[in-house]
Amino acid sequence: VQLQASGGGLVQPGGSLRLSCAASGSIFSRCTMAWYRQAPGKQRELVATILSGGSTNIADSVKGRFTISRDNAKNTVSLQMNGLKPEDTAVYYCKAAYLNAAYWGQGTQVTVSS
Repeated sequence: VQLQASGGGLVQPGGSLRLSCAASGSIFSRCTMAWYRQAPGKQRELVATILSGGSTNIADSVKGRFTISRDNAKNTVSLQMNGLKPEDTAVYYCKAAYLNAAYWGQGTQVTVSS
């Protein structure tokens, strides 16, 4: 599985961005998909997860502001981010997991600043 993340950029506090991750390969629909982020000087943290069946889990730090979704027909997973805060600034990565394998995208920068 190869992953290509896009949609990052510079946004003002309170603004919105939608990240997308396009996946290649035939196993996408069976993968657990997730978004992680890593801010400078900090460890990578899990932001949101969506199972193959569509169940989701959102980190407490972004709950109520971020939504994860997937389109198995298009092999894509998205992260809708609303009410962005400066502390959301990070490189965001998508990840696919299937059986014992994990695949990472290249990351997309999100900067929240006025």
